[in-house]
Amino acid sequence: MSKLIIVESPTKAKTISGFLGKEYKVESSYGHVRDLPVSKLGVDVENNFEPSYTVPTKAKKTVTNLKKLASKAEMVYFATDEDREGEAISWHLQALLDVPAKKQKRIAFHEITKKAIQQALENPRDLDSFLVDAQQARRILDRLVGYKLSPLLWKKVARGLSAGRVQSVAVRLIVEREDEIKKFVAQEYWTIEGLAEYDQQDFKITVFQHQGKTLDKFDLDKGQAEIAVREITPAKLLVRQVEAREINKKPASPFTTSTLQQDANRRFGYSAKQTMMLAQQLYEGVHLGSEGHGGLITYMRTDSQNLSADFVASANEWIVKNFGEQYASSGGRKYRTKAKLAQEAHEAIRPTDVANTPDKVKQYLDSRQHKLYSLIWQRSVASQMVDATLETTSVIIDAKNTEWTLKATGSVIKFPGWQKVYATGSEENILPALKENDQVNLKNLDALQHFTMPPARYSEAGLVHAMEKLGIGRPSTYAPTIATIVERKYVDKIEKRLAPTEIGTVVNKLLIEHFPDIVDYNFTAEMENDLDKIAEGKKKWQPVIKEFYEPFARQLAMKEKEIDKKEITETATDEICEKCASPMVIKLGRFGRFLACTNYPDCKNTKPLGENGEAQEPEKTNEVCPKCNSPMIFKTGRFGKFLACSNYPECKTTKRVEQGTGVICPKCNKGEMVARKGRGGKFFYTCNKYPECQHITWSKPTGEYCPECKQLLIAGPKDTVKCEACDYTK
Repeated sequence: MSKLIIVESPTKAKTISGFLGKEYKVESSYGHVRDLPVSKLGVDVENNFEPSYTVPTKAKKTVTNLKKLASKAEMVYFATDEDREGEAISWHLQALLDVPAKKQKRIAFHEITKKAIQQALENPRDLDSFLVDAQQARRILDRLVGYKLSPLLWKKVARGLSAGRVQSVAVRLIVEREDEIKKFVAQEYWTIEGLAEYDQQDFKITVFQHQGKTLDKFDLDKGQAEIAVREITPAKLLVRQVEAREINKKPASPFTTSTLQQDANRRFGYSAKQTMMLAQQLYEGVHLGSEGHGGLITYMRTDSQNLSADFVASANEWIVKNFGEQYASSGGRKYRTKAKLAQEAHEAIRPTDVANTPDKVKQYLDSRQHKLYSLIWQRSVASQMVDATLETTSVIIDAKNTEWTLKATGSVIKFPGWQKVYATGSEENILPALKENDQVNLKNLDALQHFTMPPARYSEAGLVHAMEKLGIGRPSTYAPTIATIVERKYVDKIEKRLAPTEIGTVVNKLLIEHFPDIVDYNFTAEMENDLDKIAEGKKKWQPVIKEFYEPFARQLAMKEKEIDKKEITETATDEICEKCASPMVIKLGRFGRFLACTNYPDCKNTKPLGENGEAQEPEKTNEVCPKCNSPMIFKTGRFGKFLACSNYPECKTTKRVEQGTGVICPKCNKGEMVARKGRGGKFFYTCNKYPECQHITWSKPTGEYCPECKQLLIAGPKDTVKCEACDYTK
């Protein structure tokens, strides 16, 4: 009989199979095999919150197969991820497979390498019931909030809405940032900046003192700034003081889930969801040529900054070999975990083998995988290198016979240290070799008008940072939370930043007014702490649920009667329905406000609202309905604009609106590449001859072709252009 190892994913199973002999059979559970039922609450609130688990339809075949294999195996190893989610999957498998205690073991590892798997098999452990309880508590809490509060939103606001314990707090952050932006009043301020030259080298200068007093941000108005320019321009500029000092810059700590998502978003424009998908692929294993399958990084859901002693030693060895001993940090660097209660894994995200440099594995990865792996490898290795040494120079320059003083600052990298591996991309103002009483030449000087800027909308990186700082959510929740609020249309992505939709703002207002605890930052963070205490065995999960649920249920029953839907979703207008002469009101639906006839359902007349909030006549087209020959008009729905018959509801014909790009499809050379919107609100580009031609790309085609492989060039991050097929970029 063979030994059975069960993991979550087929890729992980394939990688582990390559490390073991024929006596082991590695199978995948394809994720969760049991969950709360979809069609009902599944939690007995009258019986100590006992959950009722079912096997989802899609998992039944897998469970049957695993039962059959487990019954024949001499030993069953549950090898799911070592976090709460993974522990719960093993627990559910244990319950379903009904394997005798002496024939089952739990093994765990943080990287998928031959050494790690063998060590795990040599050191099995029991299931951690505390981790299981913490996951159950989170799942039940989220179910109670979702299944109890969402129906209220359906009744009182619009069908299809939902609330969530973490997602609603994330929406609040975005709404409050939008409120700050709207309330912001710009203030004017002036600076005086220019270029000076010495020894044929230009450098930047700025006016920083008047009459010996350092200027504050709002000290200068337009008139004063222009006077300064007029007085300084003809003056003799003499160096009064040159002060140089060395500073040491420490390397950044190795990546956690949060910091990886933030850096990948800033550098490559990757969403949190995209980053985690790529990291999962690198963790579970890729084909590495003659070396077979292997995991390239350690487990990617972690808030720990710890690095194993083995990695620190091997990184130190690699640094000395490639750069010399002066670059290696003596004894290695240790980093203190900043998260309040790091619990998802014991290590930061790092490469499994420092010898697998980005250049070495590039041929086995696609361009996105390679970018993310390079980032992880560089950050991990840099974290074990010595400080970078910079010389920062400050030069004070007097404008003779005036009351103005100028300043130039710059820095030079004296020793790159960790920056040899992990460049920050910051630009330095390089200064010439100046000394006291040197005269510099003024090339230009300008009075520049500025206005204070409102706070920026959150990027995904910024939102993850804010959630982590407030203690909201945990490593495994950031990406799905952001994906959910975008998918549910509470938030739109505008120029890669998150802005609340009208419906998101209304739902947030309702929750703050009527269910303040649900969206309270401290309350939500404290709940996360309670879940951590359950995972540590310091609290029992049922009392934590009870403490939350009982006041929540009372409040829910009260608000069911108290909240008036019309007050939230309807506003009276002077508009009269042209079809039945009834008054029209502004209503709020899932996709924003619109005009609707009060004689509904007898009259279903609706009208869109313009940006000014006034009724907007349907935008007419030259197209005729193919079914009833009525004119077709533009309407807006979940996926944006579409064509609809003006004879609705008698005729319900609709048609997709194609946003052409003018680029011929490179696959069939017949159709045009057109923009379409997917379920997550993200645009993609596809041939308009679909389904005959199924060519698709996720970035806008430029119409140009790659000089290397002749395939289509598409838009890349930060105004770059890349090939859709190879690694060419420009």
